[in-house]
Amino acid sequence: MSTDQAIVFAVLAMALVMFIWGRFRYDLVALLALMAVVLTGVLPIDQAFTGFAHPAVITVAAVLVISRALQNAGIVDVVIRVLAPFKGRVNLQLIAQTLVVAVLSAFMNNIGAMALMLPVALRNAYREGYSPAKALMPLAFGSILGGMVTLIGTPPNIIISTFREEALGEGFSMFAFAPVGGAVAVLGVLFVAVVGWRLIPAERVEGESREALFDMTDYITELRVPEDSKVSGKSIDEIENLVDDDAVIVGWVRGESRRLVPHGYEQVHDGDLLIVEADPAALKELITATDLLLEEEHEFSREDLGSDEVVIYEAIVGTASSMRGRTPATLRLRTRHGLNLLAVARQGRKVKRRLSHVKFQPGDVLLLQGPEERVQAALGEFGLMPLAERDVNISRPRHLMLSAGIFMAAIIMVVAGVLPAHIAFVAAVAALALLNVIKRDELYTSVDWPVIVLLGAMIPVGTALELTGGTALLADGMLGLTGGMGAVWVLVILMVGTMFLSDIINNNATAVLMAPLALDLAGRLQVNPDPLLMAVAIGASCAFLTPIGHQSNTLVFEPGGYKFGDYWRMGLPLELLIVAISVPLLLVVFPF
Repeated sequence: MSTDQAIVFAVLAMALVMFIWGRFRYDLVALLALMAVVLTGVLPIDQAFTGFAHPAVITVAAVLVISRALQNAGIVDVVIRVLAPFKGRVNLQLIAQTLVVAVLSAFMNNIGAMALMLPVALRNAYREGYSPAKALMPLAFGSILGGMVTLIGTPPNIIISTFREEALGEGFSMFAFAPVGGAVAVLGVLFVAVVGWRLIPAERVEGESREALFDMTDYITELRVPEDSKVSGKSIDEIENLVDDDAVIVGWVRGESRRLVPHGYEQVHDGDLLIVEADPAALKELITATDLLLEEEHEFSREDLGSDEVVIYEAIVGTASSMRGRTPATLRLRTRHGLNLLAVARQGRKVKRRLSHVKFQPGDVLLLQGPEERVQAALGEFGLMPLAERDVNISRPRHLMLSAGIFMAAIIMVVAGVLPAHIAFVAAVAALALLNVIKRDELYTSVDWPVIVLLGAMIPVGTALELTGGTALLADGMLGLTGGMGAVWVLVILMVGTMFLSDIINNNATAVLMAPLALDLAGRLQVNPDPLLMAVAIGASCAFLTPIGHQSNTLVFEPGGYKFGDYWRMGLPLELLIVAISVPLLLVVFPF
């Protein structure tokens, strides 16, 4: 092993350790690896940033923007309409929404499809009374499986195609992945939606009914302000602060006047009746800290807390919500936004600890009380999604048809060979922007920049591995491992090895590192490189054993309430199934 090879392998080993450790973001790790091979002289300086101009990087960015345009145009409404007939039939609903995300993932980036379907699946879970854990892991796996079907479904397919184009002069066509990827997707989706979720520990998939989640009757109490009370003249905020906002005054009655969601600065007077939402411990603490008196027990319902002006609204904390990691106190929901937080449900169960101490997570369902215009404003500001089912009206049908038409035109140009993928999809983005289907700022916010940086940095690191002969060294080792058993066993080991690597580092980085190895192995064996490249494409997408190998898995980790070890329970049999299905199909569709 030469000095340059030793440097490259040391850099890759350190990058692998840092990817697994997870202390630093994967894009930063990739940049550090790039700087290491450049500063040690292993990679020429003029090739340091060629990865950012790579067609694969440009295509991935363009597809992400197109995915956002389709979301803006109202594709979620179409999905809700498709799933509407399965209301009340849980098993059919699981199959249907997993199939839908797989189909969407074939024609838009699978991360975009997953983000689009996540609130739909959460809403269905809470509406039907089962835990989100039952639906979200199958949904994530379905988005990964669907991405295997076409060139643009997942970045690893785009990466593999560009490596083939550089080596052979022509990349894979749009639907070259479909014969094998399609079969894997269909059988894989049926497995995860029908059988797979049953392998998740039972305590994860057991949930409470929607009514039980937001049953307020045990937490609403009336307190009377007595004559000459020591809280008389104090503001509502001051009274709530006596117990660190663990009791919320949701209503206020003075004589014939009744007000819901009173302003925090309003003062209470002798004889006022306060409607308080608090758990028993917080209520006892409030009464002890004041001289407020318990009124006769009164049966409350959610309807008592709403009116023509005030609504009770259920909303989901989105994956990109600004509420993430923050508490109601730091957000100042009452004082700044005029809203009361009445309850929080997480992972299919009601949060029973004091709400003022709860740090919001993606997938949390909030029960909010406030004026309707304030609630609607909060949805946009905080990145919240409505839980309640609404009438489906595509708000911008013209934009939906327009964006779908532009997208289809780009696909047709790629399939017909008129334009390469990166040119066709960038042209589509330009058309969508000119027609105002996507806003100017969304051209940048819709791109997953950490993924772009990861790809742009890792592609030159892969080049360094090739230039130093490191890829050839790995190929020699793999051929020695198979002991001359033939190309079929090399294909199996290459696919399984890629699967393993994809489970512990980002799947895009895996594709960048393994594609040159597949090409080198094909040259040494003097066989058609296509089955080996396809084996890498399939293996790189099969990140089913951990929550860190693929972003779809990461997206559902918190909302589903999963533990790290839950993924392999469904993922291991799925990966074995994929190997059993794909290897024979590869040998038939892409013979050596």
